[in-house]
Amino acid sequence: MKSVLLFSLVILFVSCNSSSPKDYKTLQKRIDSIETVLKTTYKPGFGELMGSIQTHHAKLWFAGLHKNWKLAGFEIHEINEALEAIKKYQGDRKETAFISMINPSIDSVSNAIEKEDITLFKKSYRHLTNDCNACHQKTEFEFNNLNLA
Repeated sequence: MKSVLLFSLVILFVSCNSSSPKDYKTLQKRIDSIETVLKTTYKPGFGELMGSIQTHHAKLWFAGLHKNWKLAGFEIHEINEALEAIKKYQGDRKETAFISMINPSIDSVSNAIEKEDITLFKKSYRHLTNDCNACHQKTEFEFNNLNLA
């Protein structure tokens, strides 16, 4: 019984290792093709993602101001998604390292939305805006300043 099992294992290993050089060349061509496609695949830019955050930031304000908590929740979620996309697609940029500094403010705004508390929302939103501006200062993009009325 042991010899039959041993013989079967030997046959299995031999058959798995019998790839021809032609197979390797075919696989290498496929790998090269995939690498070429990846080099030309669209990757959102840092500015594009920040621009979308700016739009969602403005919509968040008006949603909260008008107590449209469902929309406010959607907008804060969209901001979080854009921040995650920055980490994913622009992780090599030095500015990305500072993004987490706004997490407490994002959490505070989310909390205000959950509580449907307009006073807390306004205060948290102001902190979020100030933290965004502080991040812009640290990354030498101070000219991109979100002003509060």
